[in-house]
This record gives sequence, structure tokens and C-alpha cells, in this order.
Amino acid sequence: MRSFSIHSSSFRDPSGFMYIDQESGQLRRQVNKIYQKHYDALMTSGLYNVLVSSGRLIEHKELPLTESLQQDSTYKVIQPNMVPFISYPFEWSFSQLKDAALLTLSIQKSALEHGLILKDASAYNIQFLDGQPIMIDTLSFEQYIPGTPWIAYRQFCQHFLAPLAIMSYVDIRLNQWFRIYIDGIPLNLASKLLPVRTYASFGLLSHIHLHAKSQAHFAGKSANIARYSMGKTSLLGLIDNLESLVRRLRWQPAGTEWAEYYTATNYSDESFAHKKRLVTEFLEKSGAKKVWDVGANDGTFSRLASGSGRLTVSFDYDPASVEKNYLRLRHDQTKHLLPLLIDITNPSPNFGWSNEERDSLIKRGPADCALALALVHHLAISNNLPLGHIASFFSKIARQLIIEFVPKSDSQAQKLLVTRPDIFPDYNKNAFEREFKNYFTIAAQESIVGSERTLYLMQRL
Repeated sequence: MRSFSIHSSSFRDPSGFMYIDQESGQLRRQVNKIYQKHYDALMTSGLYNVLVSSGRLIEHKELPLTESLQQDSTYKVIQPNMVPFISYPFEWSFSQLKDAALLTLSIQKSALEHGLILKDASAYNIQFLDGQPIMIDTLSFEQYIPGTPWIAYRQFCQHFLAPLAIMSYVDIRLNQWFRIYIDGIPLNLASKLLPVRTYASFGLLSHIHLHAKSQAHFAGKSANIARYSMGKTSLLGLIDNLESLVRRLRWQPAGTEWAEYYTATNYSDESFAHKKRLVTEFLEKSGAKKVWDVGANDGTFSRLASGSGRLTVSFDYDPASVEKNYLRLRHDQTKHLLPLLIDITNPSPNFGWSNEERDSLIKRGPADCALALALVHHLAISNNLPLGHIASFFSKIARQLIIEFVPKSDSQAQKLLVTRPDIFPDYNKNAFEREFKNYFTIAAQESIVGSERTLYLMQRL
């Protein structure tokens, strides 16, 4: 008998749920009988074909009902195409969240044209595939009943509009509040944080400030009081207004130390070219198909990895670097690359209900190979992380490792020691190799010409 397990994030929607076939590892979705008319409307109205052909909705195929996990309640079993890496809104750059918001509104308009409407507007329904946002929740659609308002309006404002406005007007780092508020930023909190000048913006005034006051007014009252009728023309006007407002929100990535890192590096042109050749050779030797570039900065080496068709997750903790990485990806239409905002000294944890609803960074691995270039000295010197702790962490996230050792005598390492005493007597090449050999074998190593740095290819024990 085949073994199935319900996905840990799939329990909130009575329309169906996700589960995994343990034998094949394939993800499947059960469509419950209660959702039958809405699923049929999605498939027969032409909306599904329009969204899939335009790359806005994940494609699926229908399976025999014998593949169902709970056959008594099953209407359909579908197998969606796999998204190779699941990311979360607090891991996205400003423009990634903005593009996800615009995709949601675009899907909503197309749905109305086909007699359906989105019942959900969660940012977690969006993922990134080949550099583009795509919706993954097939069961988010319902038949549109004329005169009804958009029930997902508040959710859209909390998941997209409020965080984008706060990132634009207050501080880009506040996107990390998604870690705390899994259902988006509360509108009353957003209203308090946004500057007074946002009251002059009709869009932010109505969709955040007045929306927050309306929520407070109706809180604890009968749901009937808050019900109202909205014609289709008004509903489309609402969507157009939200779309216009989202498009106007801006954040300009400043030239931070890390966003401009490769313009201020101590590499000579010859050294940098040699490092690129070595990384390319080591990637070929690794045979990796999935690569994580840890501390990727603007994604220079991530693009090198993804250029050969490897799925490359490129993450850094600096918002400006990740934003520039994503904007270049979008401009160049780069495939197989996913820039993310992740601080590996505080990586994404398990979170949500029972700490099981969403997976930690480590649980989403391991990668076939991780890149850790010009990183170890920052972890060891700036963050006081022992080399053994660093080696242990990388053994959890990758089967192979391409890692660069930067000695204390290197000018970049010396910069880190300018404002602090050297309390790192064990930070040296011999200690580095000794600690990493507890978790990896060294398959290859070579000095980078014109520098004191060494590049290693390691394989996990």
C-alpha cells in the first residue's frame, strides 16, 4: 500500500489539501467535493488555460481517484508542477514583493473576466519560478456572485500593500515583520507607522488609514453590519486603484558597502578571473544541480552557477544587494536563479502553527552544493562564530561545498579588525582545515593567484 502524508502547511482550507506521495516524493492536492462547482468553473471557463499559458498559475494534471488520500471526500486529485524551492515573503526583496502583489491583482482581474474571483490574497500563495512570480494555490478561486465585495481585500492590504508602503516610506528592514505576523502586517499598526504625509495620498488614505479605522469600528459587531454590496464596475475600479497605487510605491537601493562590494574588492582583474575559473571548474566537478550561494552579495557568482542550468538560490542579508540582484535578473530574464534576503547568522526558522506550518531554511535543504565565497572571515571575525560551528552549519545545508578561506593578513580581513581587538588566535588555515575535516573531505584546493586566499571543493562525510 502506498504511503501518503499531509503537507504540514495544508490544513486551513476546507476546499482541499496538499499531501506527499512518499514513494515518488510527488506533491499532490486533493480537491474536496465541497469545492466541486468552483473547480469545475475554473477549468471550464477558460481561466485556467489563460493563467497557465501566461505563466501566472502553476500547471497541474489530474490523477485517478485511486491516488486519493481520503477517497470519501474527494472530488479530484491533481498533481501540480513542482516549485523547486519554496520561499517566504520576508525573504523577498522590495521588488519581488511588489511583483507578487501586481501578479495577484492581475489574476484577480482575469478571474472576474471569466466569472470567478479570488477568495484568498495571501503572499504565501505566490512563489518564484525561473525569475517570475507564479501563483501556486489552484483552490483560491470561487465563482463570482454579482454584488458581492472582494472578501480577500483586507488580506491583500495586509500581505502586500501595508508592507510595501512601510518598506517604501519608513524602513526597508521592516519586511522582517512577516516573521511575526504570518497573516500580514495589521493595518492599524501600518497606519500608526506611516508618516503623516501618506494621508495626502488618496490610495494610502483609503486602503490603509481609513481601512484600519473601519476595522476598528466594526470589531466585535455583528458580521451583518459590515456587509455591503459592490457592483462589478466598482470592484474593477478597486482593483485598478490598488494596482496603480502599488506601481507608484518605490524603494531605491542605496549604495551600501555590500551592494557595491565588487567595485571595492581587493582582487586584481587577474585574481578575480582566476577565482571565476576555479569556481566554474569546482562546480563542474561537483555535478551539482541545485546550488545555494550563501552570502551572494549582488549575485555575480550565482549567475555563473545558474548559467549552466543549475537551480541557484542566491541569498544575502543586505536588502540593497538582494534588490539589485533581482532587478538584474528581471532585466536579463535570467532563469534558474532565485535571489533571497536571508541572514545565515539568523536563518529562517520553522514557524506558523505548532512551529510546523512553514519550513526552516535548513529543512528546505540540503543543496547539492553551497558556495561560501569571501564569507568565512565575516562569520568568524564579525560574528564571533567558531570555525567548528561554521563547518557544522554548512554540513547541514549542503552535500558539497565550494568555500574560500581568507586569512587574517588579507586586507579585507584587516578591515574587520580595525575597530576591535584580535581575539581570534585559532583563525588560521590549519585550524580551518582541521575543523572542516570533521564534516567534509577536501576533494580539491587551489590558491587564488595574486592573493593569499585559497578555494576548496569539499564533500560531506
